[in-house]
Amino acid sequence: MPSELTPLEERRITYTSLSSTFLTIFSLMSLVATRKKKHLELKPLQVVQLAFATYRLGRLISYDTIFETYRAPFTETVADPSGAGKTVVPKGKGTRRAIGELIACPICAGTWIAAWLVYGLTFLPRPTQMFIQIMSTIGIAEFINAATEALEWSGQEAREQAGSERGDHTAGDAYKPLRPKRTVMSSR
Repeated sequence: MPSELTPLEERRITYTSLSSTFLTIFSLMSLVATRKKKHLELKPLQVVQLAFATYRLGRLISYDTIFETYRAPFTETVADPSGAGKTVVPKGKGTRRAIGELIACPICAGTWIAAWLVYGLTFLPRPTQMFIQIMSTIGIAEFINAATEALEWSGQEAREQAGSERGDHTAGDAYKPLRPKRTVMSSR
């Protein structure tokens, strides 16, 4: 009579299978590239573009609403515990959860994405390079957007802090305009 696997054991088997699949594909692609005398040399700008494209695609798969349909069997979108919006978390047990963990992690998914982009550059360089240029541009734009938001948040926080140091009241209190302190001057 076969024993049932625990969810942790099933996840570990899935992790091993996914890692083995990744390494097998890598080995096969390397073998084919060697036999076909395909050699990929990336210039520094191409490496930067590849990094930004991988960043953007990892976030697209892991977080963006447009991919929610594809993530749904393995993940769910829930309120972030910090209260700062929503986040994607794996669901289920065993294999389903292990795949959900891979999908919900943009760095984990990014490893697979980067590999496929490099394979594309090796075997189909022109369309892959065009795709990378588009995705890296969006990735850079995402960094600019994040920097803009961070500056807005820190500016708002600084304004709120300055107001509380001056004696302004926070939300919930009635607004009281600041009045300069009067100095009583003695005539003596």
